[in-house]
Amino acid sequence: MSPRPHFQTLSILVAAYNEEESLRASMEAVLAAPLPGGLGREIVIVDDGSKDGTWRVAQELAAEHPEIRIFQQTPNQGKGAALRRAVAEMTGDLAIFQDADLEYDPNDYPRMLRPILDGRAEVVFGSRFAGEERRVLYFWHSQANNFLTLLSNMLNDTNFTDMETCYKAFVGAALKAIPLESNRFGIEPEIAAKVARNRLRMFEVPISYNGRRYDEGKKITWRDGFAALWFIFKYRFSSNYSDPGKVTLDAMEAAPQFNEWMYESVKPWLGARVAELGVGRGNLSKHIRKHEHVLLTDYRIDYLTELQRKWADQRDLRIGKLDMTARADYELLREFAPDSVVFLNVLEHIEDDRAVLRSLMDTVPAGCRVIVLVPYNMALFSEFDRALGHFRRYAEGELEGKMREAGFEVEKQFFFNKFGIFAWYVANTLGGQKALKPWQLKLYGKLTPVFRVLDAILPTSGLSTVVVGRKPTAPAAAPISEPAHVG
Repeated sequence: MSPRPHFQTLSILVAAYNEEESLRASMEAVLAAPLPGGLGREIVIVDDGSKDGTWRVAQELAAEHPEIRIFQQTPNQGKGAALRRAVAEMTGDLAIFQDADLEYDPNDYPRMLRPILDGRAEVVFGSRFAGEERRVLYFWHSQANNFLTLLSNMLNDTNFTDMETCYKAFVGAALKAIPLESNRFGIEPEIAAKVARNRLRMFEVPISYNGRRYDEGKKITWRDGFAALWFIFKYRFSSNYSDPGKVTLDAMEAAPQFNEWMYESVKPWLGARVAELGVGRGNLSKHIRKHEHVLLTDYRIDYLTELQRKWADQRDLRIGKLDMTARADYELLREFAPDSVVFLNVLEHIEDDRAVLRSLMDTVPAGCRVIVLVPYNMALFSEFDRALGHFRRYAEGELEGKMREAGFEVEKQFFFNKFGIFAWYVANTLGGQKALKPWQLKLYGKLTPVFRVLDAILPTSGLSTVVVGRKPTAPAAAPISEPAHVG
């Protein structure tokens, strides 16, 4: 189990459309609901172009209760669009979705939040069908929900009992990192697919449910059910489920042969004590961790938490946070005293790369090697580079010069992935692609043995350049001046 995190504020996100009659009662219930752990609350209400007096009621509530913040969208865009606006406006470090009616009971908040507060989950679904009391309503609605949930589970490899539930609680940062797209009720299958694709820790808890009839204001229809079929397939196979960097790292997992080649290319310069910086999802770390003593670092806590869970039982493996732009974080590296430091496809993401190399020079022990792989040739710079957050592709001799400037001796430079120039130019420079697709990496992985042969024989540069530097074992001797002539 992960350490118990500390949260301060719950953002309750409310999409409201034509809820003049129920909004006040439901928000009073939300205000009165108990919150665990001394949490504060903010209520974010988005009126989605209502045609009745919903906005007036929302204004009255906001005037009476400072914890209520209200926003208006016109014209009506749908539940998903309203929730996207609420996510963008929220300030809490926890979030929960709340309908503007009284179908869902806010007294279930403690149960919904407990797995997150205990450090066991990052997202919790509240199930209407997992053992709690519920109002008996429409048979075909329940059968449609069961079918959609089953299909979603099959495609996403999950086992939810209620994919279409409104009640979903999140760690705020995890929710904000998901690029939501749906405007209407497709938001539910979209979230189910994208939390699974992001490999968030998911829990489900039973909740009570007091569903409405259509004459009481229920809005979802059979048309939304049919649309959900499309959304389940669309979002399962969409590459827009996280930021481009994370999507690319996930795609890289589909090419283990390529990752092994990358590791074996730098292995000759790695010693017994290896520090890997910017580990991401651990694609290279799977090989690095087999060395005698290993330190894995990244600035993203979600990546580190995932690796800690995966390799919790491995001896002589340390995992810690190191932001390469924060000078104080390098003390972790000084304490570890590595034989070698390796970081691949990292330095191009940092604007002041010289500062990184100076920090390394100041903290690694004498004799330590620094092995760096970066993208090569600015003529190949593409929209994909921009989407990944690259500040540059490196020119001939640029990285070697910056390493010497920081004080390192350059022992070796070589090009990596020469055939990749052609694939990159076609897909990204000409094609404008902004994310690698898993099938592309799978194919590239299958062909890796061919590409390794081509790297050995092609007299060209590569998609990447690798530079091996070494911190001198002794400071360079000062030039000896001639003795002054005495005459």
